[in-house]
Amino acid sequence: MWKIFRRKNNGLTKNIMKNNFRFVFFGTPELVVPILDELKSAEMAPALIVTAPDKRKGRGLILTPPLAKVWAEQNGIPVLQPEKLDPDFLYQLPTTNYQLFIVVAYGKILPQEIIDIPQYGTFNIHYSLLPKYRGATPVESAILNGDKETGVAIQKMVFKLDAGAIVAEEKVAIYDGETASALRTRLNDIAKKLLVETIKKIILGMASYREQNHEKATYCKKIKKEDGLIDLAGDPEENYRKYLAYCGWPGIYFFTEKKGKKIRVIIKKAEFTGGKFKIKRVLPEGGREIEYESFLQ
Repeated sequence: MWKIFRRKNNGLTKNIMKNNFRFVFFGTPELVVPILDELKSAEMAPALIVTAPDKRKGRGLILTPPLAKVWAEQNGIPVLQPEKLDPDFLYQLPTTNYQLFIVVAYGKILPQEIIDIPQYGTFNIHYSLLPKYRGATPVESAILNGDKETGVAIQKMVFKLDAGAIVAEEKVAIYDGETASALRTRLNDIAKKLLVETIKKIILGMASYREQNHEKATYCKKIKKEDGLIDLAGDPEENYRKYLAYCGWPGIYFFTEKKGKKIRVIIKKAEFTGGKFKIKRVLPEGGREIEYESFLQ
């Protein structure tokens, strides 16, 4: 029904987007670039992008802009990079008539004063089926817990962690052996298309909202480097799930002694076969990546 309506009202939608509708996009990391590309392709590029300040990176500590800023500059879109969401920043937003805010992995908690500014509200993409896995690491948590499915949810934000009403969602199966980075990429492909459709529904008055069941809410924590430590004698399936969840960052590792010295060994490649966690390649501290069998010898 929505597809038919969309075709009939394509001209209306374009007119709204081009002439009357302006929104702000809050986002920072690499995953927001495909979303911004999709919005641009749909003639729905944001009027302003808010992202994190430039940071020094690498051995040379070169001041590096976030990719959201790079994209904005390439597309001629103004950028704000506040250190804090303080009254000075708050003052800048209502000076232009923005009707909607979109938040994707921005990295800062928006205060109620900012959430309440736009006419249609502030919306957030979350990479789980809320209320499950509220928090910073929903993709990793789904894999760590051995879930068979997950999804993308778009929620209308409130000043409580991932607790807003759901305006759109889509479920997907988690493939056997799928890493967090691969799953996140797949979810992002869904999210970017779902966001375009959802924005159109919001501005055309077609959106419906479903309150979350807060009693069923679960939460996931931020990942620390120490979380990558595994016990080789521990549960093999749990170790494999950690490998899949943490293969990008922080990675998984164990400690062992070599020539009387305790060293960290990073597991670069592993598999789960016959109920066993099998390590294939490792990167020993101070060495180069090698086959695990060679390391043992």
